[in-house]
Amino acid sequence: MNPKIWLSSPHMSGAELKYINEAFETNWIAPLGANVNSFESDLSQYLGGVHCAALSSGTAAIHLALIMLGVEKGDDIICQSFTFSATANPIVYLGANPIFIDSEPESWNMDPELLEKAIKDRISKQRKPKAIILVHLYGMPAKIDEIVSIAEKYEIPIVEDAAESLGSRYKGRACGTFGLMGILSFNGNKIITTSGGGALVSRDDEYIKKARFLATQARDDAPHYQHSEIGYNYRMSNVVAGIGRGQMEVLENRIAVRRENNRFYRSLFNGIEGIAFQNEPVGHFSNYWLTTILVNKEKIGFSREDIRVALEKENIETRPLWKPMHLQPVFSNALSYVNGISEKYFQDGLCLPSGSNLTTEEKDRIKLSIQRILGIS
Repeated sequence: MNPKIWLSSPHMSGAELKYINEAFETNWIAPLGANVNSFESDLSQYLGGVHCAALSSGTAAIHLALIMLGVEKGDDIICQSFTFSATANPIVYLGANPIFIDSEPESWNMDPELLEKAIKDRISKQRKPKAIILVHLYGMPAKIDEIVSIAEKYEIPIVEDAAESLGSRYKGRACGTFGLMGILSFNGNKIITTSGGGALVSRDDEYIKKARFLATQARDDAPHYQHSEIGYNYRMSNVVAGIGRGQMEVLENRIAVRRENNRFYRSLFNGIEGIAFQNEPVGHFSNYWLTTILVNKEKIGFSREDIRVALEKENIETRPLWKPMHLQPVFSNALSYVNGISEKYFQDGLCLPSGSNLTTEEKDRIKLSIQRILGIS
């Protein structure tokens, strides 16, 4: 059997080793240290001067953001439905209620009209939402102007889930910097990785100071261990932060390659009726973390699942789009405002191998396999 072609595997540059070795040579193996400080500084500079706290995961960042917004048991939190479960899980950690919002067809992200409808509805029931969690799906920026305008109108803070969109921009400004707080992920499949890790960013340094405090077990300033608040073990290790420093050196290259992968697939499917892509609306710049397609069975004669299974037999990994949160068994009792978009895209959508380490030979294998499925040469 041919070697496995992964959907999105880690891609090391080699530069990471010098920073990892530095951590070992200085014996800074525990959380905190020069690598953590420098990684935070690199991220802050890249994102345009926001403040940054390096954490153990993007999920931890969302959890801390909601805590700092005072979210408590029984509160309503608006959340994009078309996303990975890690976006919504921290809402439940706090005993709050997720209110899921469906997508619009241009960016595939939160529908501003449904968002406002949900807010009005909840306010009419004296249930004003405590926060809005917005996602930039597969690296594509959401309709930020409309959503920010609605959030400001009703004075509801935005937590911006940019886990998939580091390097993406909206009207020239970095994703993750539009909300009161933004979160990043450096999981192994992301555009850059620290093996596991994340970050919280904000233009307000007080949120970042508080996040660092909570993420290090909320230890008070005392010579002994004293705690006046409940804390968490959410800080990033100095070792994995070294990986992040090396990865930041190649981030722009990784974005360029992922966008080139997207062009490769567009060329491959060019002229094939029944295949549609996630496109960039005006003002949007996507890192194209994953290239995704929609398969119209009526037009092309076979389904998303037919393609997925055929490529699986060739040892080529693909994956359906995220199953919307309002369709997940664990959230079956959650309130949702839907229009059918995310459900349809889940049924028809497929993520294609998009790693920045795809070789020419692997692309050729993918091309030949897809051409056989399509019956073209």
